[in-house]
Amino acid sequence: MSRKRKPLPILEKVKIEAVAAEGKCVAHVNDMVVFVPFVVPGDIVDLQVLKKRHSYCEATVVNVIAPSPIRIDPKCKHFGICGGCKWQNLPYNEQLAAKQQQVIDQLTRIGKIDLPKVSPILGSEKTEEYRNKLEFACSNKRWYTKEELEALPQNVGLAQGAIGFHITGAFDKIYPIEKCVLMDDYCNKVRNAIFNYALSHNLTFFDIKEQRGLLRDVMMRNSNTGEWLVLVQFHYDEPGDEELAIGLMQFIADEFKEITSLLYVDNQKGNDTFNDLELIVFKGNDHIFELMEDLRFKVGAKSFYQTNTDQAYHLYCVARNFANLTGNELVYDLYTGTGTIANFVAKNAKKVIGIEYVPEAIDDAKINSEINNIVNTIFYAGDMKDILTEDFVKIHGKPDVIITDPPRAGMHADVINVILGAHPQRIVYVSCNPATQARDLSLLDNDYRVVEVQPVDMFPHTPHVENVVLLEARVR
Repeated sequence: MSRKRKPLPILEKVKIEAVAAEGKCVAHVNDMVVFVPFVVPGDIVDLQVLKKRHSYCEATVVNVIAPSPIRIDPKCKHFGICGGCKWQNLPYNEQLAAKQQQVIDQLTRIGKIDLPKVSPILGSEKTEEYRNKLEFACSNKRWYTKEELEALPQNVGLAQGAIGFHITGAFDKIYPIEKCVLMDDYCNKVRNAIFNYALSHNLTFFDIKEQRGLLRDVMMRNSNTGEWLVLVQFHYDEPGDEELAIGLMQFIADEFKEITSLLYVDNQKGNDTFNDLELIVFKGNDHIFELMEDLRFKVGAKSFYQTNTDQAYHLYCVARNFANLTGNELVYDLYTGTGTIANFVAKNAKKVIGIEYVPEAIDDAKINSEINNIVNTIFYAGDMKDILTEDFVKIHGKPDVIITDPPRAGMHADVINVILGAHPQRIVYVSCNPATQARDLSLLDNDYRVVEVQPVDMFPHTPHVENVVLLEARVR
């Protein structure tokens, strides 16, 4: 006979103390550290413990006794349900302060290196409608809040279709989004129209467990040139599904003339990734363009481009300023993506060599050089640790400057060793994860000292922060 678990406790009149990791806040009850989402420092709340460990627990708010004086009303009606914007109830200046402190804490506690004074974080001019890309999943199992469940008529089934965002901790559940404030409102109009069309024409929504259902995913991108790209992912199950898909695509094309790139794909894979699939252009081009200074960047459905266009420009300006190029330098741009940074700094360098894992991204990088008449770039595709070797450096020359913008996991140890062997005068390290950046900086510390640190906020209302560090070679 199984032993009954003790009910988890209610913690009463807990004062929230500070912002913590992953967008949660922290409090202390006796000797227990408590992590709570969707609260702000200064709130006094009753909490329901959800998970309890030896020295900490995770809890959720069941009652707000006294709201914090700094708390503000969130702009989004889905706040607290959709987990995308965890800080909409926190004033933006407080968000920036928390991100600034996050960078300082991680570089000092994890990196354990000498640091200069960290420059004040560069905030985003836009805190709404700043994203140039959103992706919405489709599901035949929508998520219901407790209040929605209580309001449902008894004869209504729960397995309703939805287009929206994944609920944290429920991979097969989607909460239907009516209005997201992170992207231009045109995005909401397109998504809601697709949803209503699907309902009125009895299109099926995807079931991730059964791997069935026609409507699977909708991705949208816009650009500062005014262009829109929409990609719809379908999953053909039976004869006639393709005709149903074409009907929806024609509806989108007729209803939304501003869309300059309308694409679709039949994705039969077990996940929603489509980089290895052939996309079909239904209307217009297979790409849109972004502008940055006097450069044009081609962006397709498979392309990586920084999600906050305006802040990407400021981020790249920091990287270019840190590189301090005079026109005579050989620059290695590691994890170059579609070559945005490489092309952005090329006019100030003698030569730029970009390396990236994704072949399609390298194809875009080459095209972006061509359309901007940039002739001093060269790009290579492959795993960074396999491409960037001692032999590679011998063939192409020792770099004067290395710019590196790795994924969240940071740089492989082999890559760091090659960098140390190449011994450039300056390293500009752009990071979307200051924790792994700090780890890598500690590995570089014997040969390089950190001379500049510049945090940049790319994603208001979220705990994510970019950080740019300039390292200079120590005198040997």
